[in-house]
Amino acid sequence: MKDISLEPIFIPATETTGVETALSEGSLNITALRHAISELPFNAAYDFVRSAANILVSQGRIDEAIDGIKEFDTIVARMGEESGTLLDIHAALMQILTSLYIHAGLTDEALANAATVLNLLSQESKRKDEPFLTILASLLYDIAVIHNSRDEHKQAEREIEKSMKLFERLAKINPLRYGSAHIMAMNASTGVYQSRVKQANALAQYQEATNRYLRMSNEGIEGAGMRLIESLTTEGRTLMKMNRQREAVQYFSRALKTLTKLDPEFTRQHLQLSIDLGEALLAVKASRDKGIHLLNTMLYKANKINADAEHRRIVDILLNAKNPNLDIFGFWHKLFPR
Repeated sequence: MKDISLEPIFIPATETTGVETALSEGSLNITALRHAISELPFNAAYDFVRSAANILVSQGRIDEAIDGIKEFDTIVARMGEESGTLLDIHAALMQILTSLYIHAGLTDEALANAATVLNLLSQESKRKDEPFLTILASLLYDIAVIHNSRDEHKQAEREIEKSMKLFERLAKINPLRYGSAHIMAMNASTGVYQSRVKQANALAQYQEATNRYLRMSNEGIEGAGMRLIESLTTEGRTLMKMNRQREAVQYFSRALKTLTKLDPEFTRQHLQLSIDLGEALLAVKASRDKGIHLLNTMLYKANKINADAEHRRIVDILLNAKNPNLDIFGFWHKLFPR
């Protein structure tokens, strides 16, 4: 499940309470269920419903997840006037339903449902508390995904920008809970922005925040960081195909720095990204020497970890660049000793 706010790594679930365990086991009747939900803190109730929906989706039971959320929302809505918490849960359920509709490919239904949530939230537009901001930021992220898929880029840009700002605000309150969502929103912006200048500015603006999150030991943040690396790498390779190597250098450099923070030990992924960066540097006249140096260094490292395919790729890149300093026969004999 990718590109929706319902992803488990988007907002990592907190530890379950005794009530949540009973809920997940189905050991509470409908009356007790209604009461239990009203007694739970918002984050605990929100995490429980998200987790329940994710379990069904992972089992291929998307229709059951949608029907279950709708049925549960009907129960919650009947109690809406009795508890402010349930009003928030009602909005949260509708937001989660929007994500489920997107995952099911029902984008028209998702947009219609999202409009209902926005109308509900607009009735208390001056609220700045955590439940309100969480629901709104997640919803805007999902709407941006829909509009971007329909090439409605101006709408998508406005939505993802607002979502990023809201998650940044939430992450200042609780970075372990919302840091990954902030990274994911930043990641989504690189695919939404049509302007390369906006893309570059977004990356620069959030670099410090991302580095701060990645210093924390948290599975959600690490997962979001890896997703960001994948997107930056893909974007860099796309730019290379468009002969926009100077811009590609920025994306590969950013991806490599993030990967190094997540995993300081040199791996095959580090090697592949370094080769991408070296190839991009080599293609830019001002950084040609840096590219040659990096690629020659990677030749040694590729040989050291027995990365034969990457070794051959480096040799091909340097040959194509007509590098006079390349001892092709020396490398060949190292790779294929007699």
